[in-house]
Amino acid sequence: MPALPSQGPFPAEANAELIAEACRLIEAAEELPTLDRLAARIGLSPYHFHRQFKAVTGLTPKAWAMAHRARKLRAGLAQEGGSVTGAIYEAGYGSGSRFYERGAQTLGMTPTRYRSGGKGAEIRFAVGQSSLGAILVAQSAQGVCAITLGDDPEVLIHDLEDRFPDATLIGGDDGFEDLVAKVVGFVEAPRIGLDLPLDIRGTAFQERVWQALREIPAGETASYAGIARKIGAPKSARAVAQACAANALAVAIPCHRVLRNDGALSGYRWGIERKRALLASEARR
Repeated sequence: MPALPSQGPFPAEANAELIAEACRLIEAAEELPTLDRLAARIGLSPYHFHRQFKAVTGLTPKAWAMAHRARKLRAGLAQEGGSVTGAIYEAGYGSGSRFYERGAQTLGMTPTRYRSGGKGAEIRFAVGQSSLGAILVAQSAQGVCAITLGDDPEVLIHDLEDRFPDATLIGGDDGFEDLVAKVVGFVEAPRIGLDLPLDIRGTAFQERVWQALREIPAGETASYAGIARKIGAPKSARAVAQACAANALAVAIPCHRVLRNDGALSGYRWGIERKRALLASEARR
């Protein structure tokens, strides 16, 4: 690939193509290439490469590599007959000790527990009420792992059971109710922000989409095609829509701010009327 100048702006199409090439280099490498080496391979200065990579994908090159490793690790642990150690090495971790330094962050639990389907992991939850109906909030040891909306609290609880079939679900105590109240307040007024750790679990592609969604300010919207272009995958608008549908953190990951190319509302996991209500509320503030 011919090198481009390392200074000054260049067309968005070329920008996305270069960053897509960098993503392929990262994913093909056994060890994460250095920033200088990646920048040199695609013909940019390290400064401009780092800035353009984050602008297109929403992640730094290091965060992209970590998300890719996490996806490979999950896939390896899901294979029958393989070993936990083998999955760790195949995912690109040079040693078991290097993985375990960040293991809880990568999987939300130990790899052995992950392989057993999260058996024994504890998730606290409670159901409250908001202007959008029932709201379920669940929290793992790593952070809030579900914010779901609906008409029937029992349906929300069954959905949580399906999402974490082997975890131990524990009804929240009085202290947890305070967390639910904080989340409800955020849902009612997203501009205040949610100062809580999130336990985000998805594929590398989903996490790129979700990060891009979190950068859409309250009161503004984007299109599925626009998000696809932003993450350097301009032909993946349908996959972006699927990532939105897989989001289990309502409002915290604001998939309601994504519209069709013509500006019309499209599907929403928790109902099109809730999407309309959220957008109207944010537009008034």
